[in-house]
Amino acid sequence: MKTTDQTDRTGHVSDHVRDHGPVDHRAALARETARLVEVVRGADLDTAVPGCPGWTLADLVRHTGSVQRWFSVLLRARVQEPPGSRDVDLRLPDRQDGYADWLAESAAVAADAFAATAPDLPMWAWGADQHARFWARRMLFETLLHRSDAERALGLRPAFDRPLAVDGVDEFLVNLPFATPFAPHVSELRGPGRTIRFAAADGDESWLVRLRPDGFGVDTAHPADAPADATVRGTAADLLLLVYGRLPHTAAPFGREGDERLLDHWFAHSSF
Repeated sequence: MKTTDQTDRTGHVSDHVRDHGPVDHRAALARETARLVEVVRGADLDTAVPGCPGWTLADLVRHTGSVQRWFSVLLRARVQEPPGSRDVDLRLPDRQDGYADWLAESAAVAADAFAATAPDLPMWAWGADQHARFWARRMLFETLLHRSDAERALGLRPAFDRPLAVDGVDEFLVNLPFATPFAPHVSELRGPGRTIRFAAADGDESWLVRLRPDGFGVDTAHPADAPADATVRGTAADLLLLVYGRLPHTAAPFGREGDERLLDHWFAHSSF
């Protein structure tokens, strides 16, 4: 994957932001939302969602559609600074039997916002990439993850297109250092040059995360075979579920090497 230099909001040259590769985030969002709509249509929306403790399928649908509509408002407004309110006219139906159609309409709202906004338009974003394309990428993986949450809640086995899974792992790790405003425990991920490698067992992709005294980030300046203090290896799909906390790093699909205490510390503080 190609990389480009990115200067972060503190004025430091940050770890590199990777080229997003061949994934069309806007088109993929439409497909993932359609898949989620089909999963929940006709399902009992009072079903508990283990991947989101305390949520039902109804909560998951409301959240996913609300995020799409809120992000769409930000795109249309071309926001240049953090918004002061999350208030959006959600047009949520009164009855849960209308939720599936409402979610489909949320994707249409997002598509309209995309059509009116150039991907490379400079915009405020909470993550590494300060352009409109950040929101399409973030919206996609929010939806994809919750599609898998819904499937697992209904006893189905989620499947991911491999390029999406690879891009999703990258998106999570690249943006995680910026999540401290709403996930303060992330600030505990620091250290004197300790490294963790996430390696795809079904390809040659890997991510080397370096913990520094002032924080952490993906280090793309080192070769894929550079040593790490700890390594987790799994398929791209399983790594995606891992970084989002849907699978523990001790689960059977993963191979682990190195400092287990470092891995324990990472996974205790890396959720958002």
